[in-house]
Amino acid sequence: MTVESQVPGQQAATSWIALKYFNIYRILLAALFVMLVDIDRLPEPLGIYDARLFSRVSHIYLIVAFIFSIVTSQQRIRYNLQIMIHALVDIIMLSLMMYASNGLGSGFGMLLVIAVAGASILHASRISILIAAVATLAVLGHEVYVQFFRFYGPVNYIHAGILGASFFFTAIIGNLLAARVSETEALARQQAIEINELARLNEHIVQRMQSGIVVLNPRLDVLLINEAAKLLLKRADSDSVRINRFINDHLRQPVNGWLEQAHKHAVPIRMEEGDLDLQASFIKLDSGSGYRILVFLEDFAVIRQKAQQLKLASLGRLAASIAHEVRNPLGAINHAAQLLRESDSITEQDKRLTDIINDHSVRVNAIIENVLDLGRRQPALFEEFELVDWLQQFINEFIQGFGLTAGDIQLDSQSAGLIVGMDSSQLHQVMWNLCENALRYSKTSPFIQITCGEDPETKRICVEVNDFGDGMDPETREHLFEPFFTTESTGTGLGLYLARELCEANQVNLGLLPADKGGTRFKLTFMRISKQG
Repeated sequence: MTVESQVPGQQAATSWIALKYFNIYRILLAALFVMLVDIDRLPEPLGIYDARLFSRVSHIYLIVAFIFSIVTSQQRIRYNLQIMIHALVDIIMLSLMMYASNGLGSGFGMLLVIAVAGASILHASRISILIAAVATLAVLGHEVYVQFFRFYGPVNYIHAGILGASFFFTAIIGNLLAARVSETEALARQQAIEINELARLNEHIVQRMQSGIVVLNPRLDVLLINEAAKLLLKRADSDSVRINRFINDHLRQPVNGWLEQAHKHAVPIRMEEGDLDLQASFIKLDSGSGYRILVFLEDFAVIRQKAQQLKLASLGRLAASIAHEVRNPLGAINHAAQLLRESDSITEQDKRLTDIINDHSVRVNAIIENVLDLGRRQPALFEEFELVDWLQQFINEFIQGFGLTAGDIQLDSQSAGLIVGMDSSQLHQVMWNLCENALRYSKTSPFIQITCGEDPETKRICVEVNDFGDGMDPETREHLFEPFFTTESTGTGLGLYLARELCEANQVNLGLLPADKGGTRFKLTFMRISKQG
């Protein structure tokens, strides 16, 4: 199998380049002979027997070498055929110059060995043996011709035989070397193909990963960032300035601290209000040219979901204990207060006190119920459904539940066909809590505005619930999602806490945003649904 036949494409180009280089050697050799002839400085024994023949053959050899250079650059004639033609021309020209230079004693036999070796390496096949045979016949034919037709010197058949054997030996060695080179090149090409395929596969995996990946150099310049990281950071593809700003504002200090401590750990990153909370972890990749920093960015909602399962288990056991230890005494207290109120001897002031006992008993019982609901909650059942239709059905149910009119709740949708993934029953509980709070604090109709659509930066589907009240002070906003925090004397402080817990269990982010037109605006950001293909 020839080198050229093994390598279409890239290796074929390499073979043509090798042929061009060998032809340069041919041009230089012929040019040297022509120059020596033209300046009449031919050293003995070059041209000693027939100087005119030597001169003509040298000039013809140089012209043919230039023709070979043009033909080789055009690559119109097949590679194998050109090798054969080149080798035969070399043998003929060098044999004629050897004849004109006193035969084997001129040293042209070594130039024939080089010609055979070049053909064998460039064309690793049995044809190289044929070329060696032709060169051997040329040498032996020269000796026979000299013996019978030209008696200008002694005939040396032993020298010719040894030179012919060297031709065959050179052809065999050239074949072996060319075959080894071909195998090595084929292996290198195969490995290069596999490496490229592996690189493309790794790039595909990295780009399709849900986790954000950022690769930084020691100066914290971004070398690579995948699509998930861009979506988590809410940065467009070409917005490198904002990405670098995020690194300077949020990552530079944690990375420097991690490098100084020289151990792996995770760092929570608090973004702007309403954005996703992230967790960053770092890995140092050492290389010969320095090191790289691999940063993994995770949506904190996913991490919280894992911790949620453990928390639910312990909270369930705690809720059962609370229910057993508190509910029965609480029922007894409430019942006793009711009996005391029904007494004929009780005064109006005492009735007021029994009402306080009853009201707070109901509140404590509501707290117990909410904690029990949180502890007994089943794991989220992932469902995919069309958001706009679901919201319309929810609004109709909410309107009927609170006796509202159709204009009291406004639904704004950018487009239909918004598919989200979440436990629909848990989403119903979250939306009911948010809308109930909005209805409580709104002062004008429409009391509630619900907006849904796709975030243009993160490409995630979002739902916003906005009321038209007086809003809240900064201190209330800071503690809004903490358990048992409430501004109402009759509230339990668990509604929004439970809503956020439900969202985190479904990998949905619930945040509080500044309202554009006053009031309070909550935002639900759903996770991206992976698409196959």
